[in-house]
Amino acid sequence: MNPADVARSYLASFDTRDPDHIASHVTDEFRNRHTSALGSDCDGKATYRERLPDFLASMPGLHYEVEQLITEGDHVAAFYTMSGRWQGETPFTVRGIQRFHILNGQIAERTDYWDSAGFLAQVDPKAAAALGVV
Repeated sequence: MNPADVARSYLASFDTRDPDHIASHVTDEFRNRHTSALGSDCDGKATYRERLPDFLASMPGLHYEVEQLITEGDHVAAFYTMSGRWQGETPFTVRGIQRFHILNGQIAERTDYWDSAGFLAQVDPKAAAALGVV
C-alpha cells in the first residue's frame, strides 16, 4: 500500500472497534504523539495496543471521516472530522489533523492535532460554561 492508503486504512480501522486490527497498522517501535492537553503520548506497539480497549470504550461509535489527505513521500497529513458518543452518552464532533510517517507499509509515528477545549465544551457542561460556550 502507498502511504496515503495506509493512513486511510488506519483511520477506517477504528470503525471495526478491533484493537488488534487497529494496532496492525503500526510498527513495533510506533511513536504516538498528541498536541492536545487531553491526549497522552505512548511509545511502542504493545503499549498502544494495550491502551486501545479503554480508548474505544470511552467513545462508542467513534468514526473518522477523512476530509483530505496530503502526501509527501512517506509522510501523510490527514484532515479529519472525528465523531462519537463520549462515555456512550454525549455526542461530539471534533475536527483535527493527524500527521503520519509511514515506513514499509506501517505507521512509524503519528502526531494528532485537535482542539481539546472544543471537545470539552461539547461533553462537559461545566467546561462549556467556563469556556463561555453556553
